Amino acid sequence: MAHLSARADTSYDNAYHHKLRGRIWQALEGTAYDERHNTGEPPGFSMSNPFPPHDMAEGDERKLLVASHDEQLLANVAADLLEDRELNVGEMPFHVEDVTSLEPDVGEPGTRGTLETGTGLLVRIPPWKCAEYGIDHPGGDTAVFWRPEHTTEPLVTQLESNLDQKHELFAHDHLPGPSDVDGDLFDGYELLKTFAVPVTVTEGQEMTYVLSKWKFSYTVRDDHHRRHLNLALDVGLGERNSLGLGFVNISDRTRPGETELEGEDAFA
Repeated sequence: MAHLSARADTSYDNAYHHKLRGRIWQALEGTAYDERHNTGEPPGFSMSNPFPPHDMAEGDERKLLVASHDEQLLANVAADLLEDRELNVGEMPFHVEDVTSLEPDVGEPGTRGTLETGTGLLVRIPPWKCAEYGIDHPGGDTAVFWRPEHTTEPLVTQLESNLDQKHELFAHDHLPGPSDVDGDLFDGYELLKTFAVPVTVTEGQEMTYVLSKWKFSYTVRDDHHRRHLNLALDVGLGERNSLGLGFVNISDRTRPGETELEGEDAFA
C-alpha cells in the first residue's frame, strides 16, 4: 500500500488508468517482469485507483494498493515509489509518503466473506460464444461487453476462464485450477452498478469500456478454493488488470466459530 498526499488542489481524474499503468511498468523496467509488457497476456499484478476517489485539497491523504502473487514484483514497485516519490496519476499530483505491506487472505476453509470490486470489472464475451448465451452479435470478430440483460451465466463463465489462464501462468501447474474442481468460485453475485468509461488503452488510442461493479460472496470449501480466491485478490478478475480494472478487496470475512459482527470488527 502506498500512502499518498496531494501536492496541489485538484479534481479527481477518473481517466487515471493509462498514467498509473505507465508508472507501474516504469518501476518494472529492466527487471525480469518487463518482458510481460505488451504481450497481451495477464501481467501478474493489479492495482486499485487512488482512493477515496474524491476531489482533493493540497495535503489530503490518499492510498493506492498494488497487488501481485509475486513478492519480488511488489518489492520492485515499492522500491521505485520510495526512490522517486513524485507520483503523477493523470491530472492528480501526489507525493509518496510511505509504502507498507499487506497480506490479504480470504481465510481458511469454512470462512465466509465477500469480495468487492474496488474498480470496474471488464468482461467481454467472444463472438463465437454469443449464440450459446442467446446474445445478439452485430457481426464481425468484436467481443460484446457484458451487460445485466445477458444474465450472470456468461459473466461467471468468462471470469472462471480468465482466472484459469492466470492460474496456468502464475500458480503451481501441478495443482488444479478453478475449472478443474467441483463447486463455484463464488456463492452469490450482487451487481452494484454498470457504467461506461473512456480508457486510454495505448498512447493515442482511447476506447469506451462498459464496466460493472460487484459484491461476490464466498464460503471457502478447501485449500484449493482458498488458493483460487487469493489468486483473484493478487492478480485481479476479468480483463485489463494492468489498467487497474478488476481489482478486488475483501470487504468482510467471518472465520469459522466467529459471529458476523465479530468477523466484521476483526477485519475493519
